[in-house]
Amino acid sequence: MRIVVAEFMDEAAVALLASRFDTRYDATLVDRRPDLLLEVEAADALIVRNRVRVDSDLLAAAGGLKVVGRLGVGLDNIDLPGCEARGIEVIPATGANALAVGEYVIAMALMLLRGAYLGTGAVAAGQWPRAALSNGREIAGKTLGVVGLGNIGKIVADRALGLSMRVIAFDPQLVASASVWAEHETEPHSLDGVLREADVISLHVPLLRATRHLVDAAKLALMKPEAVLINTSRGGIVAEDALAAALRDNRLAGAALDVFESEPLPAGSPLAGCPNLILTPHIAGVTRESNQRVSSVIAEKVAAALEARRGSARG
Repeated sequence: MRIVVAEFMDEAAVALLASRFDTRYDATLVDRRPDLLLEVEAADALIVRNRVRVDSDLLAAAGGLKVVGRLGVGLDNIDLPGCEARGIEVIPATGANALAVGEYVIAMALMLLRGAYLGTGAVAAGQWPRAALSNGREIAGKTLGVVGLGNIGKIVADRALGLSMRVIAFDPQLVASASVWAEHETEPHSLDGVLREADVISLHVPLLRATRHLVDAAKLALMKPEAVLINTSRGGIVAEDALAAALRDNRLAGAALDVFESEPLPAGSPLAGCPNLILTPHIAGVTRESNQRVSSVIAEKVAAALEARRGSARG
């Protein structure tokens, strides 16, 4: 059986797969679509991150594909109905990078509230903006608003509680009587309630038709001017032009975005040059440790799925 790994994966996990299957590992295939389509023609399994588009063209080329492993959790780059129609199993690395994302959120919240960490250039240039940077805020006593209290949302909530924050959340999948609210000392609110009350808002929802531009100009207008917004979920959840306008007009104190509607972020984006904005290239869930966990989980699950298929064929 043949496995194609088209984006970066921990070497130990690749070695595990190579010891049991014919494994083609080339992390540059994501940027060479014609070569990728040729490689998957004989593939039984394909392993990707978030950039490879597992769409109808790829599925048509990969006639023998049985398994798609996703080195992460979001599945919006994968044609799930198409995979289901062809009997292809899709395996995400659920939970394996949640800790990394949770730590990223807390780090961004601390940076945005304090503000001083954005002054490195001025200090290095010989300026001394002490007065301008002495109005930062402490995180203790602030209210964190979590939109989506899933695996990552719960980790963020728990770490925020450890920093003496109050935590409120919106999750339409959870009834108010669910035990998870008490277990994570989190108060259930409506989405509008979270946006109005929170000092820090962190988004943890999938990109669906119902969540596209969930945070638009109208929702941003509900937020307190001193609030900050963090999005590590999916680009498209936040309307980027509306966010840019809010930051430029000082209607929002700051934001951190790790995900974008188009990735890489195109030149000329309305976000370019916005004040109090931190941009990172979709790496909130990627650390040395999380890459090892994610890669190991997917290697083991893809291997098990292929072995099960092999066993069924023999039977």
